[in-house]
Amino acid sequence: MARKWITPSRVEGKASRQAHADMPAGTYEREMSKEGFFGPAAFLHHKRPPTGWSRFEGPLRPRAFNLAALGEPSASPWSAPRVLHNNACDIRFWKLDAPMPALARNGDGDQLLFIHEGEGDLYCDFGHLAFEAGDYIMLPRGTMWRLAPSAPPISALMIEATNTHYTLPDKGLLGPHAIFDPAMLDAPEINDAFKAHQADDGETRVDIKKRGEVSVATYPYNPLDVVGWHGELSPVRLNVRHIRPLMSHRYHVPPSAHTTFLSDRFVVCTFAPRPFETDPGALKVPFFHNNDDYDEVLFYHAGDFFSRDNIDAGMMTFHPSGFTHGPHPKALKNMLEQSKQGTDEYAVMIDTRDPLDIGEGASAVENHDYVNSWMTRDAADR
Repeated sequence: MARKWITPSRVEGKASRQAHADMPAGTYEREMSKEGFFGPAAFLHHKRPPTGWSRFEGPLRPRAFNLAALGEPSASPWSAPRVLHNNACDIRFWKLDAPMPALARNGDGDQLLFIHEGEGDLYCDFGHLAFEAGDYIMLPRGTMWRLAPSAPPISALMIEATNTHYTLPDKGLLGPHAIFDPAMLDAPEINDAFKAHQADDGETRVDIKKRGEVSVATYPYNPLDVVGWHGELSPVRLNVRHIRPLMSHRYHVPPSAHTTFLSDRFVVCTFAPRPFETDPGALKVPFFHNNDDYDEVLFYHAGDFFSRDNIDAGMMTFHPSGFTHGPHPKALKNMLEQSKQGTDEYAVMIDTRDPLDIGEGASAVENHDYVNSWMTRDAADR
């Protein structure tokens, strides 16, 4: 049986004994940890914000991309611009303004769609699902599917679990119904909309992606001709408004507490509106941290992104592992006291265990000045 041994934590100098609360006056806390936020950690108290650089040079810099400015819609998801990728994860941003002329099938891994804008209908092997902005749609590897927008254009963040699958996080002491009840996961239905789609029984092309290349299988009929199914495997839909964030009024919980989907080498988390901490000594903005074991990606969906400055919906930030990051200087004035009762934001976070490479889509819409947004004020004025 695994044991959590009782061991004291060393305290040296002028320091708080509780993480993310009761910091010495005038200091800024920085967490240095192993395995994201799950391993051993140290909490260092600095006299100045740990991101207050005057210059930052080299490829490790923090980066921001305006995905909303990416180019023309494409009829196939496999033509969507690649944003970030590694051997375990492929992130693209896709715009679609008309019903897909062909079916898509991913032979490389499970596919997660996050619908950023628009609404419409998904047709797949398992039936029909309506979708809207804020929906996650998880498509198991091998599913044949197409989207038909009813309010175009659609824009979607696509996150592939390359050569593996998605699962739900273990919620431990909270129980399986915390954050969102699995009963909120909707599966496709063989309903009238699906049967009407089957009536279009002409020649159908299926674009199959495998090992990054697309093959085409053409049928003389519509292969979405299922009349029934049963089992535990199917696409599922979950909307961000159905997520009930974990929070504590006395302690700022780490981002890992907001995990929505797990893969083998990365996690997908959802930030949704929640009350701010009310304890006078508790930190009320994200803490500075060395996330040295994970690259961190944030896609901003909607709302007021309280820890970021000059970030709008449809943008993405990328913080490679290896340097300290945290809230922008503008957010620090609210470190211990917020003017509102709670956050008003929806964002998708992807933390990857392996370093990400920047794709051609991200390079085309990068804000190269983002690294300077953490500059110390004196340096910025020089």
